[in-house]
Amino acid sequence: MAQLDYHLAQYPIIQVNNGHSTLNPKSWETNHVDYQQLDNLQRTSFSNTAFLQQRNHANTNLRTQQTVSPAGWQPNRDGMLIYNRGHLITYSLTGGLNKLTGKYQASAVGDQDNPRNLFTETDFTNQMIQTIYETEVRHSIEHGKHVIYQATPIFRGNENVARGINLQAISTDGTLNFNVYLFNVEPGIDINYQNGATTLNNQQQIPVPVAETQDGINQSNDSDGPIKSVGYYSRPVATKPRQYYRAF
Repeated sequence: MAQLDYHLAQYPIIQVNNGHSTLNPKSWETNHVDYQQLDNLQRTSFSNTAFLQQRNHANTNLRTQQTVSPAGWQPNRDGMLIYNRGHLITYSLTGGLNKLTGKYQASAVGDQDNPRNLFTETDFTNQMIQTIYETEVRHSIEHGKHVIYQATPIFRGNENVARGINLQAISTDGTLNFNVYLFNVEPGIDINYQNGATTLNNQQQIPVPVAETQDGINQSNDSDGPIKSVGYYSRPVATKPRQYYRAF
């Protein structure tokens, strides 16, 4: 997957293993998250794996501002919302899970500013694509299913920004089962994956996936203060980043 290049107007999702998870549903025993350590380049390049159930649906009203700068992070500027601090295991699926140990702790709120669970992700990939699959997992646990969910940022060589992210999940009863690779791309923008620098490219147009389970776009946060997005990505093809303003 690390060698895959995104081409102009390409659909930003690739089915891996014909869309079937390689996770073993029989490995679900206890409710927890396996958070991996950062690699020698301080990247979250290993898989975080969550063993989830209904009690892990977090209250999103308890989210706070994020300040961690993951590898390759570049602050958003000029009113263009290009980067998010992307969660491997999304906040909304980590209620009651201790971000240090990964074990269940009833008083714990969702995972927020955990360097072992964040990577530099485009706003488009985070908010318009990854949310589709996170919503599928969330709906599954809401219906009482036990789910194994794994997220793996895919880096090429020693680059600091991931080329994409592999998401896969399976429920113990087999009703949920997916395995996808999402390109880490932003409409209207070229990304230098080595250092996170960005330049405008009006030719970079990206088809917008549509899913009935997509709940909408989340609020993002930057190190300089909360960011409020303005507007939406154009459909069926996105041609430029969303805009933002800072709410002080």
